[in-house]
Amino acid sequence: MFQFNRYKPGLWILGASLLSFSYGTDPKYVEEIKIWHKARIESLKKEDGWLNLAGLYWLKPGSNTFGDAADNQIVFPKGKSAARLGRLILENGEVWVETTPGEEIWQGDQPIEKLKIFSAGNPDPLLLRHRSLRWYVIKRGDKYGIRLRDLEHPALTSFKGIDAYPIDAKWKVEAKLETFPEERKIPITDVLGQTSMQVSPGTLVFTLKGKEHRLDAVESGDELFILFADKTNQKHTYQSGRFLYAKKPAAGGKTTLDFNKAYNPPCAFTEFATCPLPPPQNTLSIAVSAGEKRYGEH
Repeated sequence: MFQFNRYKPGLWILGASLLSFSYGTDPKYVEEIKIWHKARIESLKKEDGWLNLAGLYWLKPGSNTFGDAADNQIVFPKGKSAARLGRLILENGEVWVETTPGEEIWQGDQPIEKLKIFSAGNPDPLLLRHRSLRWYVIKRGDKYGIRLRDLEHPALTSFKGIDAYPIDAKWKVEAKLETFPEERKIPITDVLGQTSMQVSPGTLVFTLKGKEHRLDAVESGDELFILFADKTNQKHTYQSGRFLYAKKPAAGGKTTLDFNKAYNPPCAFTEFATCPLPPPQNTLSIAVSAGEKRYGEH
């Protein structure tokens, strides 16, 4: 099953002014999409959202010193931490942190001196904090890294919302799930060039602009995760494609693809994310002028 950090419903603070709708679209449907967009905007601004990412550092085996001094092996953003805050130790698939005497790193409500923060037997890494910084271990293939967040990051404090295409119900279509006779895995490559095999329950078949289209879906609990590219990419939408979720139907059943809910991957907001890319067969031959548009310069 594909695991990815998704947003959850929340309150709308910013972004409504960036949404419009096509004349004749059902007002109730327009409101549904606006509510969805509210949750999307709010999720990006949360502590575990994508706007506050401030660094991604790959650990080498053994000791990795860190702080904002330039001679550290891991250099935190200038002025955001002590010069030599501590060291991270990678040994046998485990990551430990040691705090430099006289400095403070917190885990929960406790200052720490030395602590194991990641192991293969514990898939949930511990979150550490120092001033406005938060960080934890991520594992990608055989690589171990530190994902750093800054709760005062300019990308977060200056965020004004995401532009989107006008809401238009014509982009909400019925799709049939053509299931495979046996469990099948498809290769999904990320921006690091690493490929993982993900379970695909089948291919979604639907009609748009008078033509039949097909998208391979990835298993995601009781939902289907769809990574797709189209003719709007690069100029109007994120160059590497967008994401979409749909309810998982019974085998051979039908579901709804609502491209008004197509949204940018995390890499559209930060260089420090490790996004999966659409498989080649999920490149549509049309321009999907629905959902979120390109954001920023990433």
